[in-house]
Amino acid sequence: MKPPPRSLRSLPPAGGLKPPPLLRSLPPAGQVSRSGRPFATDTHAMPDGTSPRRPAPFASPRWLPGGHAQTIYPYFLPRPGVAYRRERIATHDGDFWDVDWLARAPGIAADAPLVVLFHGLEGSAGSHYALHLMALLAAQGWRGVVPHFRGCGGAPNARPRAYHSGDHEEVGAMLGALRARVDPRTPVYAVGISLGGSALLNWVGRAGSSATRTLVAAAAISVPLDLMASGIAIGQGLNRVYTWHFLATLKPKAHDIARRFPGSLDVRRIARVRTMWDFDDVVTAPLHGFAGADDYWTRASSKPWLADVALPTLVINARNDPFVPAASLPGRGDVAAAVVLEQPAHGGHVGFMTGPAPGRLDWLPQRIFAWFARGQ
Repeated sequence: MKPPPRSLRSLPPAGGLKPPPLLRSLPPAGQVSRSGRPFATDTHAMPDGTSPRRPAPFASPRWLPGGHAQTIYPYFLPRPGVAYRRERIATHDGDFWDVDWLARAPGIAADAPLVVLFHGLEGSAGSHYALHLMALLAAQGWRGVVPHFRGCGGAPNARPRAYHSGDHEEVGAMLGALRARVDPRTPVYAVGISLGGSALLNWVGRAGSSATRTLVAAAAISVPLDLMASGIAIGQGLNRVYTWHFLATLKPKAHDIARRFPGSLDVRRIARVRTMWDFDDVVTAPLHGFAGADDYWTRASSKPWLADVALPTLVINARNDPFVPAASLPGRGDVAAAVVLEQPAHGGHVGFMTGPAPGRLDWLPQRIFAWFARGQ
């Protein structure tokens, strides 16, 4: 076996990030193109009949410089209160998904638009990016739902399975189940954050034009589009503190799967995991049919599928994202006409903080909402 690259489980989201004290003092670690035609907007854009505004291009505050600070600081800000209704949906393989629906306020139309949010690595409906988006949707008379990947809903799942960056079949099945639970007239949109965005783009690209039968449009935020490049980057220098954080929850979950399903995983190898390459080689790959971490990172990358996307899709990546090297991001020639690339110079990983101190986290939800409501 060749020496593993020093890296991570491909895509760490900022939401749900609980950094150790060391992270709080880490040093700092444009839009590329617009193509395709705006998709048709629906009549539910705003409950008062006004047109939702697209926020100005992202500009980071001068008081919060650097990719690390812009990634970590948002975790410590107050989060809006959001009421959810949980539903447990049975899967075809005898397992379940825990799904959190945005509580429906009185007067919301039966066919009000629905936004599905796929969370990032070890994220949930309680991640800061989820709460801020759901709060905005509620204020605008839209509906929202966060389906939890297996193992992320707070209860152990019934099958020896987890989730991963290329989980397009799981995303497709989730979207099908959610689509079937709403009025057939309902416009449905989907946004994926980091790992969730990678899985969503894998599905959108593979589905091609058939994706339009399920969704009106999609968005993907801070996605490690090239898993090999991101995996190597997160395993180097100060970025390794993020790996330590994620392994603090991923390894116990892996041990639990090994205990409940004897023979599914090698407990001794799990105990020796120190990098995310190790974790993906020992846990992610065997649980999901990959030959190893290298095979997983190669086959699960979403970047190659961007050329096949037919659904209007917005892809936002900050060029100072600690986990996603700017050199690995796609250019206009790498994507289909339906894909809009926005790559501001700053923003960190799912950060995009704006305004004077202590700052605001409203730019990203506003950008996502404007894309869905107006197609621009």
